Formats: sequence, C-alpha cells, structure tokens
Amino acid sequence: MTDDVRELADQVIAWQRQAGRHDLPWQNTRDPYRVWLSEIMLQQTQVSTVLDYYPRFLARFPDVFSLAQAPLEDVLGLWSGLGYYSRARNLHRCATVVVSEYGGGFPRSAAALSTLPGIGRSTAAAIAAFCFGERAAILDGNVKRVLTRAWGVSDDLSVAAHERALWQRAEQALPTRDLARSMPAYTQGLMDLGAKVCTRSRPTCVACPLAAHCVARREGAPQKYPVKTKRVRRSQQTIWLLHALDGQDRVWLVQRPASGIWAALHCLPAFEDRDALLATLPPALQTRMVEHAPVRHVLTHRDLDLHFVSVPEVSAGAVLGTGEGAWYAPLAWPALGLPAPIRRFLGAPVPAQAALFTDRPAPGGGADWTNPR
Repeated sequence: MTDDVRELADQVIAWQRQAGRHDLPWQNTRDPYRVWLSEIMLQQTQVSTVLDYYPRFLARFPDVFSLAQAPLEDVLGLWSGLGYYSRARNLHRCATVVVSEYGGGFPRSAAALSTLPGIGRSTAAAIAAFCFGERAAILDGNVKRVLTRAWGVSDDLSVAAHERALWQRAEQALPTRDLARSMPAYTQGLMDLGAKVCTRSRPTCVACPLAAHCVARREGAPQKYPVKTKRVRRSQQTIWLLHALDGQDRVWLVQRPASGIWAALHCLPAFEDRDALLATLPPALQTRMVEHAPVRHVLTHRDLDLHFVSVPEVSAGAVLGTGEGAWYAPLAWPALGLPAPIRRFLGAPVPAQAALFTDRPAPGGGADWTNPR
C-alpha cells in the first residue's frame, strides 16, 4: 500500500471522529439487524425521511424474527410513502431467509451477506464493516463521487471494466490496522463526506480533509467527476385511476399484480386511458363522476401523469369491472401499503386537494406530486 492511499484512510477516520455524524439512531450499534434496516431504508432516500420511518419500523418489528413472521401486507403498510417498494418486499424476504437458514443471525462476511435478497455489494460491505469490522469497501453514489474527485478518476464508470477498477482501488484504500474501530469510522467517514462536504453541485472543499491531495480541487472542476456517459432515458406513462366511494365513505381498492409498477400494493383501479375507465362504469354512475386535474408523480426514471376520477355513492354491492377488490373504511385504508400519490389523494379533503400539490403542472394542466425521496 502506498503512503498516499494509507494517508487517505487515516485522514477520513480522523475527520469522521471529529466532524462526522455521530447522533443518527442507527449509529453506535453493532446490531446487524438495525444496521441492515437503516442501509436498506437509506438507499436513494434522504436521511431526514428515514429518521421518521426508522423508529416506527423498529417499534413494530424490533428484531428479524418479528419481521420474518409478519405478513407482507403489514410490512408494505408501514413502508407506505417511503417509495421503492421492492426494498420492502426484499426486506421481508431477507428476514425470512435469515431466520430459516441462519437461525436469526446475519452472516458475518460481506460475501455471504451479498447473497441475501435485496443486499448488494456495497450494502453488504457496509453491514460487514459496521458490525464485524471486516475490511470491505462500500461504493455507493456518494462514495464514488468522493473517491473519483480525490483521485481524479476520469474513466467512464458506465463501462463495467472501469467500475471494477474503481472497486479494486477502493479496496486497496481500506484501513489495515485496528479494523474493529477503524473500519466503522472509515466507512461512516466516506458516507459523511459525500453527504455533507463533497456534495454533487456545491462541494465545500475548504472543509474537506482530502483537499490537499484532491485532483478535482486542484483542477477547479469537481463537477466533472464522476464520469458516467450512459444515462437511463426517462419515460412517461399516463394512468387513469377510479376513485369509487360508497354511501359510507368506503373506498374501493384492488391489489396490484406481484410485478410491475406499485407491485403488490393496494391501489385505486388503474386504466390505460379514459375510455377504458368509462367502460367499467354504468351510465348512471358516469353522470355523477368528477374528473380531477391531472397530476404528475416523478419516479427515478419515469414520469407518471395521473388522472383521478371520483364517483360518489356507488352501491356497496355493485360489481365494478376492475378485478378483485374490497371496500375499505376511512379508518382501515391508511394501514394498507399504498403508493404515495394514492395515499396523498385519499388523505386530502376534496375541496383542499390543490393545497397538497407543488407548482409544476402536468402536461395539459393540473399539478405535481414528487416522490418523497
């Protein structure tokens, strides 16, 4: 190991102990269940959002046994609004595997952890480093930014060989001494640098412990790192949603298929277009329907233009041509796993719904809801 590489690790550790984050609820523990839960929740999700969900989740599922024994519907209900619901489904699957195949104890190596559902290479390394002091490298988006700027890595990371080379270099930079203490501090330090100092658009280079040797700072062009030319193209999808209410203000909900958008969540009946929605409604109901202004829901790589159509006072015994579903009372549906825009729509008083919108109109009018990431 070169002196420069060893110095990077030492500088990150020293900075983290002095200026890093130390008061997050998932820190200062070697419990792999709590660390694993926080790492899954933090994937593509802001810390401020996870701070609300993490304690509620632990209160309901304090250990991997209670999570494994819970119905998936309960897990999705508690996850509702956090987004990226495949994480919740994999979380439940992983818990059942840990209980059934490992007796409730998480594997102690990153290699073994990465074989579990929903745990990728970087997440496995974080769990192994924090809980077991293993010499394993993390390389999420924030860490890629820190390391490529510090080292001036101009290779295109959309090329698999270049990504593998960065992994190798990240592994070489890991601490080699007192791993039980140094690995958690180093791993947390890289995370904190990416979140607090080496940010995407406005890095605070004067506060960075790596500034003296940082190639990007010396070049005066931190924004050009990391290099990734291949971008995922955004797509657009229009969905029409039927909001049917009976005389007791119960709402008709159906469960989505096990794959695809909003998989396995409860949802208002969804249709590809207005005509398909109208085809499910008898003429008498069509005369009472109310079409709301369209809203845009922004996902990572897709924009959803949502058209809500409300139909009040539908007979509770009516057979809606929307697939298998059920009527849910106002006190019952909040406990279900619901897509964020559906939950927001149902939770808003009809006269005040516009107050929940942000100011970006969807094409053709209306407003915008963004995913709470």
